[in-house]
Amino acid sequence: MARPIRCRRICFEPEYNSFAPCGMESTEQVLLMVDEFEAVRLIDYEKRTHEQCAKQMGVSRTTVTEMYERARTKIADCIVNGKTLSISGGNYALCDGSAWMSCGRKCNREEYADNIQSVDRKELGMMKIAVTYENGNIFQHFGHTQQFKVYNTLDGTVVDAQVISTNGNGHGALANLLTSLGVDVLICGGIGGGAKIALSEAGIKLYGGVSGSADEAVNALLADNLKFDLDVCCDHDHHKGHHCGEDKHHCMGNGGKC
Repeated sequence: MARPIRCRRICFEPEYNSFAPCGMESTEQVLLMVDEFEAVRLIDYEKRTHEQCAKQMGVSRTTVTEMYERARTKIADCIVNGKTLSISGGNYALCDGSAWMSCGRKCNREEYADNIQSVDRKELGMMKIAVTYENGNIFQHFGHTQQFKVYNTLDGTVVDAQVISTNGNGHGALANLLTSLGVDVLICGGIGGGAKIALSEAGIKLYGGVSGSADEAVNALLADNLKFDLDVCCDHDHHKGHHCGEDKHHCMGNGGKC
């Protein structure tokens, strides 16, 4: 029995999905799969090795080489013979957790778990970092943040980032949102005790008490020189069980300061 094809991991879909010869109508079309496009993008554009490409896409080096060679042959055919190149389809899963099969249907949870979540992301040098976000800076109250900026990183380098709305969720629900996004690390300003517990239970590492540019904070974390506060708390969290220290309206665990 044929071995099932593994979903190839890509971080974003191509911005352009068709290329044609200028000044002439092309009746012949060549289809380049999205996973083949990703192999070319990583190897030829980002100058990654086949091994690095394989790690990022979650497949073997042999598979990457096969995809890459097929893609180069298709591109050459279009350039030499004036054919239209279309980019679509393939077996791939996006870094944000959505996945598509070549037949056009979305991978179900079991398929996605088998193909993506089984990969040891730390071993592959992958990490997903979320930052409470507002106008380019770190929003200073976790429970009230309206947006997260989520960064996908590989081997200490940001691969891509996107801003995601919290849809009005707050406090404990935000931990569930971050978990659903596959976040490994959160950078924020102030945060309540209950939210800290929820993040810890979700296995999300917290770097609190950080301010300033979100992008700069992420780069500092990746460079291992981010300044943060282990005892960060927040005096805006007045809900029962969500305060720092003994006074339910103020932070008392850090000398009364937040």
